[in-house]
Order: sequence, then structure tokens, then C-alpha cells
Amino acid sequence: MKKTGVMNSNISRVIADMGHMDLLGVGDAGTPVPAGTEKIDLSVHAGLPSFIDVFKEVLKELEVQKMYIAEEIKTQNPEQLEEIKKTLPNVEIEFIPHSELKKMLGKSKAFIRTGEETPYSNVILESGVIF
Repeated sequence: MKKTGVMNSNISRVIADMGHMDLLGVGDAGTPVPAGTEKIDLSVHAGLPSFIDVFKEVLKELEVQKMYIAEEIKTQNPEQLEEIKKTLPNVEIEFIPHSELKKMLGKSKAFIRTGEETPYSNVILESGVIF
């Protein structure tokens, strides 16, 4: 049995399979996941687990070189944006329209669905290398 890190076997598997520049999405309960993209559904009920809690746990195991975030978060959910920036202060953020973010999920290895119910609580992580 695994002792530390992400205990969810599907998330752990996807992270272990990530290569340089692969994409992984983490987001809110309402995000539409394109056909063909694996959805790892963690939602239990409204707000549980939160986006930021799941995001932070994923980052304990995944090397990230860039994040893609919806432009709309700046005005619709600035508190969440500040939490994201605080968690990964030295990682480049590319802001794109939410419609583009949803399309980009089709290129992701997987999407981790949380119970979050605040607007635009979504991020696509681009994996980096550890050497």
C-alpha cells in the first residue's frame, strides 16, 4: 500500500505516466470533459473536495513548467486566481479564453474533477522535467 502522496490510484497512475509537455487538467464540478479524455471524478458533494486542495496535492508529485488558465478567472474568481499564483509563484501562466481551455482539455492525458462550485476554477498543467 502506498504510504504518501496522492492516494487515488487513477491520479497517481496518470501523474506517473506524464512526460515533458504533457497536459493534465484539474477543475470544478461543472467542467465539460471532451470524449476521449479520461475523467477522474473526485466530487463527493458541492464543494468537496475543493479545487485548491486537489490542486495542491497534485503539485506534490507533478513537475509543472506552465499553467493554462481561463482569462475570465481574473474578474469572475480573482480569489481563486490568487491562491493558484500563491501555490506556484514561479510558474508561467498563459491566460486563454474559457472556450479555448475547454477545447484544450481534449489534448490532456486526463481531467481531475473536484466538487468545486466557484466559476472558472480550472487549470491545465503542462508537465516539466526534473533534470
